[in-house]
Amino acid sequence: MRLLQFLDSENKPRTGIVNGARIQLLASVNTVYELFHDAVRQGVSPEERAAQLAGNQYAEYEKLIQDKRLLLPLMHPDPYHTWVSGTGLTHLGSAASRNAMHEKMSKTNASELTDSMKIFKMGLENGKMQSGVPASQPEWFYKGNGLMAVPPGHDIPSPAFALDGGEEPEMVGLYIVDAQGNPQRIGFAVGNEFSDHKMERINYLYLAHSKLRHCSYGPEILLGNPPDSITGTTRIVRGNAVLWEKEFLTGEANMSHNLANLEHHHFKYSMFRQPGDVHIHFFGTSVLSFADGIETRDGDIFEIKAEGFGEPLRNRLSVQKG
Repeated sequence: MRLLQFLDSENKPRTGIVNGARIQLLASVNTVYELFHDAVRQGVSPEERAAQLAGNQYAEYEKLIQDKRLLLPLMHPDPYHTWVSGTGLTHLGSAASRNAMHEKMSKTNASELTDSMKIFKMGLENGKMQSGVPASQPEWFYKGNGLMAVPPGHDIPSPAFALDGGEEPEMVGLYIVDAQGNPQRIGFAVGNEFSDHKMERINYLYLAHSKLRHCSYGPEILLGNPPDSITGTTRIVRGNAVLWEKEFLTGEANMSHNLANLEHHHFKYSMFRQPGDVHIHFFGTSVLSFADGIETRDGDIFEIKAEGFGEPLRNRLSVQKG
């Protein structure tokens, strides 16, 4: 089941089940956040509760897109209680572009593994958590709170001081921490993690700076577990033409870490287990337009789609003035 959040004609949030071109609105709850807590009270899963609350009101999907009324598929009522984070070097082949980026800055010992490749190798050899035993710790980064998340169809701002602003097509895990402090996986969405790759290229210790950028995810949330293997397409549209396009693979079958291990190493920190908090966690990518020599410009449109996740995620790049 896939859900969509949007603003109705009175600018109030609503949630519905995606049924092709129509959205079947839920009764009694207005958001996925409310749906989760209502499902807990009823002792059922969010998917079961959504089916129970499916009403007789509908919205037209295309109209919502045209009117830019789509919302992020999961939000906390208070954006300061949303954590946006991610793990990198998690996909088979994802280290190649990162390693090439760093090796360009090194004039000696080019034959040795960079730190990026060492981390990737650790995950490749021991990245699958089994029987509750944690595996190798992945690269981890912080992107910001809920203020850094841009709804589908809206502009992604790039600050005036940024050196670059490039897409990162990824699978995103969406979580709510329950009243007992246990993180509950609600579902998954397509995401654009968006980073400053030129800044990172200067020195990999600038990774933390390069990740402090806006992002987007959605427009739909796929409840439950994702497919083991997911094929997607990412592209950049400039004007009326496709500037760049590439297929990407994600899902556990295409990752050096499994989701259980990535989730463990994020939620093992007690500050990430505060009741009621929302977590938006990006799981990494293996495809970057930057690695293919693309330099984005103000007005470029990022479009990311994946099988089983519904409509594409689209955002326009807006370079801020100094």
